[in-house]
Amino acid sequence: VQLQASGGGLVQAGGSLRLSCKASGINFKLYTMKWYRQPPGKQREWVAGITSGHVTSYVDAVKGRFTVSRDNVRRMMYLQMDRLEPEDTAVYYCNTQYSGTDVWGQGTLVTVSS
Repeated sequence: VQLQASGGGLVQAGGSLRLSCKASGINFKLYTMKWYRQPPGKQREWVAGITSGHVTSYVDAVKGRFTVSRDNVRRMMYLQMDRLEPEDTAVYYCNTQYSGTDVWGQGTLVTVSS
């Protein structure tokens, strides 16, 4: 099972980025997928999730600004991030649980300048 995140970069406050996560080695459509982030010097935190039934959930800090989605045919999960704030600066990771074990992508760095 592998997850590969991409799409990070440097953006000014108020801007947008779209992160992608490619999954392989699993029957993607059956799995809840999640985004986490780890700000500099802080612990990793959950950001958003999407179930196999496309039910979405978000941490309060990103509600109304971030949108998680998935494409089961392409085995992709996305995180559309709008109205970015400097506090959103972090390494973003995609995640799923496979056979009770957390599987992590390699992370993609998002830097939001003020």
